Amino acid sequence: MSYGIDLSEARKFARTPAYMIPVIRAEAACGPDGETLGATNRFLTRDGLPWIPIAGEMHYSRVSADRWDAELAKMAAAGIDVISTYVFWNHHEECEGEWDFSGNRNVRRFVDLCARHGLYVIVRLGPFCHGEVRNGGLPDWLYGKPYEVRSLDEGFLDVVRGLYSHIAEQLRGLYFKEGGPIIAAQVDNEYMASSAPWEMTAGVSREWVPSGHDGARYLQRLRDIALEEGIDPPMFTCTGWRSPVPDDMLPLWGGYAYRPWLFYDGFGAERPAEHPATDEYRYRSLQGPRTSADFDPPYNPDSRLYACCEMGGGMFNSYDYRFALPYRSVDAMTNIKLGSGCDFLGYYMFHGGTNPKGLAGFLNEGQVPKRSYDFQAPLGEFGQMRESFQRLRTLHEFVKAFGREFAGMPVSLQDGQDRIDPSDRATLRYAVRSDGERGFVFINNFQDHVRVPSRHGERIDVTTAAGECIRFDGIGLARDENCILPFNMDLDGVRLICANLQPITVLRPQGRPFRTFVFLKPDGMDKPTFRFEGIPDITVGKADFERFMVRGTVEIICVTRKLARRMTVLGGGLAFVDDDNTLLYMDDGEWTLETRRAENEIATYPQGLLDVPRSVEPVDVDVRLKRLHADRCEIILPDGMGRLLHSRRKVTDILLNIEYQGDIGWLFCGDDLISDNFCNGGTWQVGLRDYTDAIDAAGGRLTLVITPMRHDTRVNVASSMAARLEQPGARVANITDVYATPVYRMTVGKQKIL
Repeated sequence: MSYGIDLSEARKFARTPAYMIPVIRAEAACGPDGETLGATNRFLTRDGLPWIPIAGEMHYSRVSADRWDAELAKMAAAGIDVISTYVFWNHHEECEGEWDFSGNRNVRRFVDLCARHGLYVIVRLGPFCHGEVRNGGLPDWLYGKPYEVRSLDEGFLDVVRGLYSHIAEQLRGLYFKEGGPIIAAQVDNEYMASSAPWEMTAGVSREWVPSGHDGARYLQRLRDIALEEGIDPPMFTCTGWRSPVPDDMLPLWGGYAYRPWLFYDGFGAERPAEHPATDEYRYRSLQGPRTSADFDPPYNPDSRLYACCEMGGGMFNSYDYRFALPYRSVDAMTNIKLGSGCDFLGYYMFHGGTNPKGLAGFLNEGQVPKRSYDFQAPLGEFGQMRESFQRLRTLHEFVKAFGREFAGMPVSLQDGQDRIDPSDRATLRYAVRSDGERGFVFINNFQDHVRVPSRHGERIDVTTAAGECIRFDGIGLARDENCILPFNMDLDGVRLICANLQPITVLRPQGRPFRTFVFLKPDGMDKPTFRFEGIPDITVGKADFERFMVRGTVEIICVTRKLARRMTVLGGGLAFVDDDNTLLYMDDGEWTLETRRAENEIATYPQGLLDVPRSVEPVDVDVRLKRLHADRCEIILPDGMGRLLHSRRKVTDILLNIEYQGDIGWLFCGDDLISDNFCNGGTWQVGLRDYTDAIDAAGGRLTLVITPMRHDTRVNVASSMAARLEQPGARVANITDVYATPVYRMTVGKQKIL
């Protein structure tokens, strides 16, 4: 099928100069080394140049402090620039006047470690956060106070001042202007847009924390209090959806296609039987004077860049909606946002976590597991790498290599693209970002809650503002795949008219007179072809790795999606690990391999960039089960496992894998609930490293309890469409398998090789 788009309007917009907007505080936006931050109505700037940050959410108080260092290194390896984190009030002042910033709650140490890994930080201050935390992060003791929370009541503002004062004390000296990593702070969250139940009340009463009613004045007052107490970032942000937006704050947006709250009791007019397909996977214009009709923010959209803090990096399982997240939904969302004009990427969550326990009980929200907040994120609760991590890393390399070129580029849509019905399986979904002459075609073939077919024989004609017709033909795309195709791209003096391959990055190999451009072959592409000016078209084959020279001055490398998932960009070259569960990342100046295999191979291009990895002696963790009851068993771990994990010389973690059928799984060590899981048909994983002392004290024994389905019912959770459906059936509480997987860690090279 043929499609066409004209870029004459794009040139008019591109020639309209961007202008500075008042969301950056000049007095806080210059670092001691001279680095500066700025903001225009189209993009952020760093040292005066366009900058597209990539932010990932990780909650320090939900991750063992012992893991922070390595997990932040992994996030940096994924291309994350900015760590976004909530400061949950009730994690620090659960009892009025009693503050705790120790251990996993040591926000200062966490921010220091972010700086160590070259990561900026956005601190989400609250007072209300949500995040599926008890009361949305508000302490229980606020419920009985003689004032309304989330309001301009002076009594409430006084205790918020106390919160901000304690946060400021922890963060002193860590702001951008002082050489620290903190570049932004968010006040409250989803103000006047969402809330959370008061978990201390009777569940049937459904008493909720107020969502607020004081408009932008409330957010401005919180900002003023933060500044008065010493919280001094370059920028303050707020959430944009259905919320007020002060003129001097940057609104941040998001997008979730999997929405458990649709199935909460009492949510909305009618609880659906199945999750509807959403509009999150169609392109629209989200910046400039001609935005899509369904994007109606409370400000002139041409006066702000479109930025995100909560693109769905995953989703939690709630009791009434539990599903296996399609991991390809995550990078498809990134493609859609970039193609729609987003110039600030932000994921919620990027790293899952575990809810801490409080003095009076669990600190979770009642609809979600008491301990687990894995979120099916790119990095799981215990640092497990998911397919979404691997696919995002490729996209993030593209943003880092070419972001300056397309930052602020307007969006061009063929008429009707922003009105495509989510269930439409026939129409090609695409958008163009360009300056009228050069740019990128974004194509998406993923739709939530709809099984889309693979595509073949598609054609897109792009007519530049100068009247040149650039034809992309032979377009095909596998089901659930997405891609970004370039046109009129300058490859060091060689004009690439167009390509049916996606640029990934540009390498600068040492000792070579030319640069290397790396491209991805999108899965299902009919004709992966390069069209250069003045030479015949070059069509690459099906090999995982191919290379060729153009005019003797430009090297091209092409990799398949399968190989790209195992690829790490080293700066001057590429490294390819040999297993999907192996991650190569930089930690403390050394290239580090985290793997579930005792022996690994790494191929590099050019050859010899890394040391030959040493294999480690494999560790066999034999797990025995002792049946105590139909729905209860004892897990017996081998002697010395705690000592093995304490030493970390060979094994950095042991993942306990639990496969079961039932309603809820509960894992205890002694009388301590260390993990829980709402059954969704997948393998439940628990990292045992965090519990080594308790495991040793319990003699290496854990207790696994399965809550069965209620008598004569079963729960159908096989589809991401369905809520928790009860139908007649047998009582089910069955443990299928329990086994352990060691996670090894080894050093394979030094920073000096680059």
